[in-house]
Amino acid sequence: MVSLFRSEEMTLAQLFLQSDSAYACVRELGELGKVLFRDLNPDVNAFQRKFVSEVRRCDELERKLRFLKHEIEKESIPIINIEPNYSAPLPREMIDLEARLDHLETDIREINKHQIALKKNLLDLIEFKAILSKANHFFIEAEDAPFNQPQEVPDDGMASLLIEDGMPEKSIQSSRPMSFISGVINRDHLPSFERVIWRTSRGNAFFRYIELETPLEDPKTGESIYKCAFMIFLQGNHLRSRMTKICEGFSATIYPCSDDAEVRRDAFAQVEVRIQDLRSVINETEDHRHRVLITASKDLVMWMIQTKKMKAIYHTLNMFNVDITQKCLIAECWCPVQELDNIQSALKRGTDLSGSSVPSILNRMITKLEPPTYYQLNKFTSAFQGIVDAYGVATYREANPALFTVITFPFLFAVMFGDCGHGLLMFLFALWLILNEKRFSRARNMGEIFNTIFGGRYVVLLMGIFAIYTGLIYNDCFSLSFNIFGTAWTFPNVSDGYLYDHATYQLDPNVSFPGRPYPFGIDPIWQTAINKLTFLNSYKMKLSVIFGVVQMLFGVFLSLFNNIYFKKYSNIFFEFIPQVLFLNALFGYLVALIFYKWIVVNVRTEPQPRLLILMINMFIKFAQKLEPSEILYHGQETVNVVLVVIAVICVPWMLLLKPLYLRWRHKRRGYMPKTRKGGNVYVQLSDEDNMNDEYTTYHNEEVEVSESANDDEEFDFGNVMVLQAIHTIEFCLGCISNTASYLRLWALSLAHAELSEVLWHMVLHIGLSFKGYVGSILIFGTFCGWAGLTIAILLVMEGLSAFLHALRLHWVEFQNKFYGGEGYTFDPFSFEKMLQEDEDLEDVL
Repeated sequence: MVSLFRSEEMTLAQLFLQSDSAYACVRELGELGKVLFRDLNPDVNAFQRKFVSEVRRCDELERKLRFLKHEIEKESIPIINIEPNYSAPLPREMIDLEARLDHLETDIREINKHQIALKKNLLDLIEFKAILSKANHFFIEAEDAPFNQPQEVPDDGMASLLIEDGMPEKSIQSSRPMSFISGVINRDHLPSFERVIWRTSRGNAFFRYIELETPLEDPKTGESIYKCAFMIFLQGNHLRSRMTKICEGFSATIYPCSDDAEVRRDAFAQVEVRIQDLRSVINETEDHRHRVLITASKDLVMWMIQTKKMKAIYHTLNMFNVDITQKCLIAECWCPVQELDNIQSALKRGTDLSGSSVPSILNRMITKLEPPTYYQLNKFTSAFQGIVDAYGVATYREANPALFTVITFPFLFAVMFGDCGHGLLMFLFALWLILNEKRFSRARNMGEIFNTIFGGRYVVLLMGIFAIYTGLIYNDCFSLSFNIFGTAWTFPNVSDGYLYDHATYQLDPNVSFPGRPYPFGIDPIWQTAINKLTFLNSYKMKLSVIFGVVQMLFGVFLSLFNNIYFKKYSNIFFEFIPQVLFLNALFGYLVALIFYKWIVVNVRTEPQPRLLILMINMFIKFAQKLEPSEILYHGQETVNVVLVVIAVICVPWMLLLKPLYLRWRHKRRGYMPKTRKGGNVYVQLSDEDNMNDEYTTYHNEEVEVSESANDDEEFDFGNVMVLQAIHTIEFCLGCISNTASYLRLWALSLAHAELSEVLWHMVLHIGLSFKGYVGSILIFGTFCGWAGLTIAILLVMEGLSAFLHALRLHWVEFQNKFYGGEGYTFDPFSFEKMLQEDEDLEDVL
């Protein structure tokens, strides 16, 4: 947890890699996953870089692997992943991989090509067989229907339009011999096909068709297609030619068919034999294809991972510079200081693996660049760090609020969600997610909402635990109270019968409260009191103000740690001290009054001024005599004057002193170097330093440090004054608005408790009020309704509302007191992270 307070110390390193060993060294660094490479060729086009040909070769390998994956999935063959981690092949091994994948792709494509041709031949034979089997039926229909009789028009409305002027309705019988055309057509094209034939022949063609009983298989797509066998009887070669062209236009297949029954029987027998032979050949081809794909499926994941890693390595190598001799690659990378030994070891392994005799060199550099922010996270802290990073990534080495968010976020959520029953349900749900996290981590496509909840399972777990705690403090469980210690109230003037007959009554501390506090939480007697809301509103409102002021004050003190660490001592005197005084003079004083009234004042103490009126009188009746009813303690008038004076003085203190100090120092000393303790130290170099950078970063804790007035040589007092005025106004007004914003803790807690009470009395209590058989049946329905509404409204909707409000309190009210959030994330070159985010491997890993 200590390392979570500040980001890891980073350094910019320069790598000198021999060309022969660069690939192996980058491979080892990718397996380590602790190096963020900088692009040293930002102005060079991606197609003009050194290793663009290797990247294209990897793209070609990926295309082949996608083709193989598609073919394997089409055959419903499971893709086997034997080993989760496969190392990237060396460049010399890439040639063997290319040859193997090229052979596999060629083999599969040839098999597919021959299989499609065989299935096409089989389809033709099946269609020809259908024509031969239906031909006798067509000839019988043609004999029964005289050819010289006109046929009915398929579309009756078009009959008169298709008869030419002077043409008789009956066709003239020709003395020429009758011929026919037989074939097969898609069933969807049949109505249009029949209409075109009738219009083209003007009723002089006799068309008959029969739908094939068994659907056929498309050779290319494998989908089922429905076809019909047809036969057209006609006269004349000219009309036959026209009918043939129409068949071609409708993609109908024409098959030769003899009018001799004996010839058709012989042809039918031959087709049967050819179909059987062709099917056996197709089965053998499919078996061979299946065996090839099964063999490929065993190594597919390995090939995909290796190709992805190779491509990532060459993309990284394209970010390097090449020296003049073309024998050395120069790289720059950010890396954690504590990982330098591991990085050196990875470079040595890469050099040894490549067989190079020249070692790789790593030098820590001087730079003007801001280092990335890096935290060593685990599955518990990553969710809380994600909450902070959603607002903004921490500036390098500044105090990280995620360390405190681990406790404060679920606690503030629980203050608004205080119900131990609802908290227990939330805790059990999160515990179920944690106990099954391995199964859910391997599962894919669980839904975006579920994945979000699962990623924050430890946040939900702590929210449930804290909700149980605050629920016990509120003594609230599904809107009911625990009566563990009895009650601290006494009723000397009220009989037991009166208390039994009256479900609610007024609690008067002057009469019934002996002054003994309840052992833990809120006394359960308040559950039945008429003035319950009056008491709880006052109690929760004061708690909200206390929590808010304490958290804001803690945020201001965290800014002190940042100023001390970065050696910004002027900010301590000109910002931190007046901010603490201003906040405590107003709202710290209010918190002190709350505790004073809780501890010292009792129901018999006079007077008892309201705290809100007391705070208003601090300003309205400044330095004036207060009425006795407006005085809470002795010396209050003097304290009020002193605190108001301090608060007023702090405003010009924050507004004017820092700009004037910076102006004075700029005139007296000129532009001074800016440094930071530990890690990066920003300085301005003179011409004798033989450096090109205007600012540099020394990664040396022993460098002399001092403070800088500004990063720019030109000091603009107007800009500094405007910025300081904005910060001063934002802080002063923010103290008031932020304190009021924390009242949402009271408001949402009240809303949650009242909704829970409404569901109890308006739903479940109705079922409990009935007795007998009706009550036993009704209680089941009312309980289901109560449970469903509790989960949907109180757990889901109210839980989401409390979560968002807790998020806002941390982002706006807490973090703006000290958190800059102007950094960028350390996103190292890591094979593990790359494979987890890759879409092609999502369903196979």
